[in-house]
Amino acid sequence: MLTLTNLRASYGASQVLFDVNLEVPDGRIVTLLGRNGMGKTTTVRAIMGLVAASDGIAFDGASLGGATPEVIARRGIGLVPEGRMVFPTLTVRENLVATASNRGGRAEPWTEQRIYRLFPRLQERARQYAGTLSGGEQQMLAIGRALMTNPKLLILDEATEGLAPIVRGEIWRCIATLKEQGQSILLIDKNMAVLKRLADHHYILEKGRTVWSGDSAALERDAAAIERYVGL
Repeated sequence: MLTLTNLRASYGASQVLFDVNLEVPDGRIVTLLGRNGMGKTTTVRAIMGLVAASDGIAFDGASLGGATPEVIARRGIGLVPEGRMVFPTLTVRENLVATASNRGGRAEPWTEQRIYRLFPRLQERARQYAGTLSGGEQQMLAIGRALMTNPKLLILDEATEGLAPIVRGEIWRCIATLKEQGQSILLIDKNMAVLKRLADHHYILEKGRTVWSGDSAALERDAAAIERYVGL
């Protein structure tokens, strides 16, 4: 579904990504791991057309080279960004319906009520302004908002960072449910125990390069890679 091949990206004159290679097959969960500052978020921004990048990104069989963020989103990539970035002056319901679309003609699309079944707490706060929600509730809303676009691929950047344990559990439950439903996901997080259980494949970045890849069994065996590149 998503393929990155020798991807390079820069902020102005400063090159950040030098050689990123990654694949997200249809219906799979793939993780992007690495220490802070190694290029994970820049990789996400390059995929979404938010940073200047080489023509090394293919999605659903077509190049994304030169595509704007709006075009990329319409092609079927939904983003839950680091920091959530919900619309603070809109209510929960308004955040959800603001992005609602089903351009791919999904037979059972995500709807407001379906999001509420996934996150009942959002239904309780449907008329509440998003800026007044807790951090965990905002993360639930950010995931729900992305799902309302009915994406072919969902990207979660720092899925549970800074959240209370009980809320992290709810987010992981949601991701497990999405996996059961066949949702393709690219996931960035630091909870290795959960990632090894949920994800199908892992990639590790160091200084803007893909330096390791493998399935969860390989990640379990290669403790040295975890210590050297991820630091956990």
